[in-house]
Amino acid sequence: MNYAGIKEFDIADGPGVRLSLFVSGCPHHCPGCFNEETWDENFGKPFTEKTKEHILTALENPVYQGLTLLGGEPLYPKNQTGLLPLVRDFKRRFPEKDLWCFTGYLYDRDILGWMWEELPETKELLRAIDVLVDGPFILAKKDLSLLFKGSSNQRTIDVRKSLAEGRIVCWDPGETSMAGKTGIPGKPASDGEGESS
Repeated sequence: MNYAGIKEFDIADGPGVRLSLFVSGCPHHCPGCFNEETWDENFGKPFTEKTKEHILTALENPVYQGLTLLGGEPLYPKNQTGLLPLVRDFKRRFPEKDLWCFTGYLYDRDILGWMWEELPETKELLRAIDVLVDGPFILAKKDLSLLFKGSSNQRTIDVRKSLAEGRIVCWDPGETSMAGKTGIPGKPASDGEGESS
């Protein structure tokens, strides 16, 4: 797996202060993508053991609320293989921190569908992810007022609750430190994030 970059002290890709890893390789090619160079899986640098340790060491800083995976496409099959060791070690070393993932795949159709059946890494990765922002970026549905996503078709899914309840449960921004510490009101689940079964 290659990666395009590591963004430290990121406040745009999830609640609180985060470390964000941008992986390379994406099959979606969404018009208006802000990170087109990451479509090419050969873009950037190889993700090595040294890269992984750099990320985990940085995350020891208590200012970080969690790790965000984006790109590119973190759930691109080749990237799932590359990310699993990082995710395992992150969860083992930092059980108090959260893991966010942005994907152009759909949670119900793709991740719980063909990926769940065909890719051995998917089940373990999904169970480790706390919040998943799913769906391709759609330029015609771009909305700058949305919290942590680019277009209104995308869903912000509480993965643990969704797996436990067997239906899509949207993430509640009111439960985050961002809402508590900054007083930023979260949008209710009905604002473009309606629950589906």
